Amino acid sequence: MGLPYLRFTGFSSERLQALAPVVIDVFSEIVHISKEKVKIERSTLEPILNVPLTIEIRMFSRAQSVHDQIANNLAALFREEGFETVHIYFLILSPELYYKDGVPIKPITESQNKSF
Repeated sequence: MGLPYLRFTGFSSERLQALAPVVIDVFSEIVHISKEKVKIERSTLEPILNVPLTIEIRMFSRAQSVHDQIANNLAALFREEGFETVHIYFLILSPELYYKDGVPIKPITESQNKSF
């Protein structure tokens, strides 16, 4: 399963567009998905006070080592580009709660649906 979304906050459009192909290469190689599945967005929120550069990654759960490698490689890439501190965090999506056209991409089984 794929469809990760990488949302950047605090980066200029120009810098992000220039770096996007490399970010996609790094990310898709680690996660073993096609480059076309990686989505990149730039948040246009207005920072008010003490807001760091951030990368929010929305994706389905992988092994901790994969998440660690993504964070380490992206942090290194952005350090090389002159961004000393970038906060990276993951929002883990559930395939049972991810819907395409109103249908979950992975239905909840009866045993998962029972309450205690």
